Amino acid sequence: MSDAIASLNLTPVESMFRNDYRWLLGRLRLKLGCAFTAEDIASETFVQLIALPDPAGIREPRAMLTTIAHRLVYDFWRRRDLERAYLAALAAAPEGATPSEEERAIVVETLCAIDRVLASLSAKARNAFVYSQFHDMTHADIADRLGVSKRTVRDYLAQAMHACYLASVQ
Repeated sequence: MSDAIASLNLTPVESMFRNDYRWLLGRLRLKLGCAFTAEDIASETFVQLIALPDPAGIREPRAMLTTIAHRLVYDFWRRRDLERAYLAALAAAPEGATPSEEERAIVVETLCAIDRVLASLSAKARNAFVYSQFHDMTHADIADRLGVSKRTVRDYLAQAMHACYLASVQ
C-alpha cells in the first residue's frame, strides 16, 4: 500500500477498493471479454466483501477478491446458460405461447433458484428431478435412463424435494 493511501486513514475495505479494484477489473475484463459485465461483477465482489463478518481480518485481499469474483463469474455463466436454454425452448414453442418480458424474467429467476437448490445434490439426483418435473418421465423411465433402480429414483426425488422444501422455508 502506498504511503499516500496509508495516510488517508481508510477502512480496510476502502483500502482494498483503492488498491485492488482496477487490478480485479482488469482480470475480469480478460476473463469475460466484456467491460460492462466485468464492472458489474467487480462491484458485486466488493459488495459481498463488505458483507463479510470481519473484512478487516482478511490477510490476502487479492486471494479473497479472486475467490468471490470467481464464484460470481460462475453464477453469471450459469445464469446465462439457463437463460439461453429457456429462450431456445421458447423459440420452439407455438407462436401464441410467448410470455411477456416480465414473465420471462420471473421464469429465469425461478430457474436460477431451482438450479441453486439442486446444486447441492448429486448429478443423478438432479437429473432425476429434472426428468420428473420438466420432462414428465415416469420413475421406470428415469431409472432406465440413469441406470438405477426405481427405488433409487424415488430416493433421488425425495432428496430433491427435501432440498426444495428447505429452500422454501429459509
